Amino acid sequence: MNTMTIVWIALPFLVGFSIYLLPKLDRYFALGVVTVSLGYGVQRIFDLSPLNLQLLDSFGVTLVVDSLSGYFILTNAIVTAGVILYCWQTNKTAFFYTQVIILHGSVNSVFICADFISLYVALEVISIAAFLLIAYPRKDRSIWVALRYLFVSNTAMLFYLIGAILVYQANQSFAFAGLDKAPTEAIALIFLGLLTKGGIFVSGFWLPLTHSEAETPVSALLSGVVVKTGVFPLLRCALMVETIQPILQIFSVGTALLGVIYAIFEKDTKRMLALSTISQLGFILTAPAVGGFYALTHGLTKASLFLMAGNLPSRDFQELRQNPIRTPMWISLVIASLSISGFPLLAGFGAKVLTLKQLVSWQAIAMNIAALGTAIAFAKFIFLPSQPQQQLAEYGKIKSGFWLAIILLLGGLVAANGFYYEGYTVPNLVKSLITIGAGWLLYCLIFLKFTFKLPRVLEQFEHLIGVMSLMLTLLFWMVLN
Repeated sequence: MNTMTIVWIALPFLVGFSIYLLPKLDRYFALGVVTVSLGYGVQRIFDLSPLNLQLLDSFGVTLVVDSLSGYFILTNAIVTAGVILYCWQTNKTAFFYTQVIILHGSVNSVFICADFISLYVALEVISIAAFLLIAYPRKDRSIWVALRYLFVSNTAMLFYLIGAILVYQANQSFAFAGLDKAPTEAIALIFLGLLTKGGIFVSGFWLPLTHSEAETPVSALLSGVVVKTGVFPLLRCALMVETIQPILQIFSVGTALLGVIYAIFEKDTKRMLALSTISQLGFILTAPAVGGFYALTHGLTKASLFLMAGNLPSRDFQELRQNPIRTPMWISLVIASLSISGFPLLAGFGAKVLTLKQLVSWQAIAMNIAALGTAIAFAKFIFLPSQPQQQLAEYGKIKSGFWLAIILLLGGLVAANGFYYEGYTVPNLVKSLITIGAGWLLYCLIFLKFTFKLPRVLEQFEHLIGVMSLMLTLLFWMVLN
């Protein structure tokens, strides 16, 4: 099993750089690598015995592969496969597929890291690959957004690296478990880096512009899997070191409520999805033991919604309400929106029930409010008008690769529903339907008529580093208390 794991880790990088030798087979190579990851992820979910690999004992460099890793690896595999299928009939070059596969392999590496130094290397490779994908159109706007992302990411990782060195200084090891005996400044610095990388709370306000301005398939990758590379280490650390769980509980509630408030008032489809990602990361973070399942459902849902949003006739909700969309597209939007809202028969229902079941009372109250806000935000898609395709003016032919990707992602939501069938009890069903119904009612009676826009001052480039400084101060205060 150890040999198979090492081969699986190395395969994306070997294939990624080999694509240039046979560029005409680039998409086939990419899909083959992702298929291997899919099989490996499923195998790890159902294998109850964790796999531990000691790479450098004296430095605590360790890999841990368990069911939590399995859920994240499966998410990465399905989302990346969906993006490859979506791009199948486009003119994407071998360079694009190379970066997608390198990104895929680096993200997988994060999901098996159990030490801070190997995690740092993986996160930095992710930053470079994501930067190249965001800048891929080679337009002034895309290059600026990519540079902005890289600058914020590298600044955050500089704080993180200082924290990792302090952990080693205190324990003579980079292992996550060393966080328990690390100085307070190490915890604050590492958390600042991961919270920023993961798009959590106010540190995540680099995310709306980056995700909304990137190309459609890149947005799906960023929101579906890349931001989770900042969340996964936090989950792993929380499961290893109990003393940091109260800090994560506060940030999980804060990001869930903050993100959903912004999402409710947002009028742009892709920005709304990006802001919702900030909120949903709070749900993943709030219950570390079951965060993997929620990450899977969120990744599939958000990737499909970004792919669909990129093929709508407009990004403005007001214009979409005045111009009906094709019925097949509307049905797909509704299915994905229902899942993220927690509707029964879709994986989002089980994920929300299982997550809320793990919470203490004050957390549960706040997260139920966030769930209500999610239903309000995604009612914007559900209540869009639709008409059969033959009655509509054509606004661009949708390639078959798009529908293959959507079928894969939405089919995954239906199949993943079986991971927690125990949640189908009468109280859970009633609560879910009441929450969604109340959200729809509030949307139709109140929020549909709102024209209010929340300020974007926190998203401005000159304020992003300042926000990091404020967050670092807050983290120092929280750790000391």
